[in-house]
Amino acid sequence: MTRNLPDDSVGLVTPDRLHFDQPLALDCGKSLPQYDLVYETYGRLNAARSNAILICHALSGDHHAAGYHSPEDRKPGWWDNCIGPGKPIDTDRFFVVCPHNLGGCKGSTGPASIDPDTGRYYGPDFPVVTVRDWVNSQARLADALGIEQWAAVAGGSLGAMQAMQWAIDYPDRLRHALVIAAAPKLSAQNIAFNEIARQAIMSDPDFHDGRYREHETSPRRGLALARMLGHVTYLSEASMRAKFGRELREGNLSFGYDVEFQVESYLRYQGHSFVDRFDANTYLLMTKALDYFDPAQRYGNDLAAAFRHSTSRFLVISFTSDWRFSPARSREIVSALMEADRRVSYAEIASDLGHDDFLMPIPDYVRTLGAYLDRVAKETEGEH
Repeated sequence: MTRNLPDDSVGLVTPDRLHFDQPLALDCGKSLPQYDLVYETYGRLNAARSNAILICHALSGDHHAAGYHSPEDRKPGWWDNCIGPGKPIDTDRFFVVCPHNLGGCKGSTGPASIDPDTGRYYGPDFPVVTVRDWVNSQARLADALGIEQWAAVAGGSLGAMQAMQWAIDYPDRLRHALVIAAAPKLSAQNIAFNEIARQAIMSDPDFHDGRYREHETSPRRGLALARMLGHVTYLSEASMRAKFGRELREGNLSFGYDVEFQVESYLRYQGHSFVDRFDANTYLLMTKALDYFDPAQRYGNDLAAAFRHSTSRFLVISFTSDWRFSPARSREIVSALMEADRRVSYAEIASDLGHDDFLMPIPDYVRTLGAYLDRVAKETEGEH
């Protein structure tokens, strides 16, 4: 029996795909001669084409940000808490676009795609891409959709880095940048976490130097370990203590190395479920894009100088329990924006989950987003 979808959902959605024949020059010095971008849209573009919001996804995200792909789906898009009728990103007022980044594994051209020049999987031959490369490809998507200027570009974590890059590289093409749970660049500790994850993948015997698809296998163990490590860093110690404590799965110690604690069982589940929906080469690419992000580098390592190129207003949001991208890192962004004389609002949300808080329906967070975007919507509606 088909179930009824929530009233505040965007409902059933179908991804779209655009093919681009114009070569895309990349930061690494290579170029993609052609590529596809998969994306989803929610809401309607107004006559002035001024109410569009671009949603940028994080490391393991994709184009499916809201709604359901079928009536049988139990889990909606990854930001369904915030996108839909009456929600902070109100699809009764905004036209929302969420693309899947180049290098991904959910339909946009990436390592799991076939290289038209060779007829083989790209695999490790797919070029390393950066946040700037993604933003450039998204600008072409905007052109194809007839959107000259975004009302806002929004994202959390790696998505927030894209929002900042948009504001710097295409200052006339967005009016607002929503930067959530972000950092101006990764710390050495964060780069270290990413490197451990990559080594777990590349040291798996089934990795085959990135050509595992040609061997009809996958580095499942390595990718599961990478996901387990990453997932721990996305949670706070308090949330893990509250959820698991030191609770034993069977109630007694086994004095062995199988699963004993509930937290061990949880992490193994997270790792094993992840390998069924994600590509290992994509994980390598996404973590490298995180490592390389540093918009100040092109401006003498002066973040304020980089932001002086922007003309948009900014909303910066951090979460108190996020130790991977801590509030101190968001305050660095705010300080640089203020030094650059840019208009910025900042909110530090009390939370207990960790980095993943940006995905959660925390009341203060939802209200902050909603209040800010209500002003954006009224500003857009006032143009008519």
